[in-house]
Amino acid sequence: MNPGAELDELTAIYRARGLDRELARQVAEQLSARDALAAHARDELGLHADLRARPLQAAWVSAASFAGGAIVPLVAFLLAPEPSRTGLIAVSALIALGVLGALGAQVGGAPRGKAAVRVLVGGGLAMALTALVGHLAGSIGI
Repeated sequence: MNPGAELDELTAIYRARGLDRELARQVAEQLSARDALAAHARDELGLHADLRARPLQAAWVSAASFAGGAIVPLVAFLLAPEPSRTGLIAVSALIALGVLGALGAQVGGAPRGKAAVRVLVGGGLAMALTALVGHLAGSIGI
């Protein structure tokens, strides 16, 4: 590690953001003197404490999403008439997947449409593959 090169690197970053050479160097020196690792993590790598992963929160949200998404096909099973039950369960599950994908994206600040389609397609493919395996095993009729 070469402190001079690291200081030059920070200076270049601040110059690219619009500071003149002298001010960029002053900022780099002052931030490095205070906490060089934090300055590099933030300005060179884009790592911010605010954006750190929160695994416990993610686990609770995943559990709630899973439970909420599982309720939808169960309700469809209970309410749908016998002859159309399988189709209504599949459709309700796909709708729940799309809605939960969009909701998750909104909470995470990502584009809702892309996320909804991604979750819907991934879930639909998983459902289709599961149905195919069940059919090949003789458990269900497709």
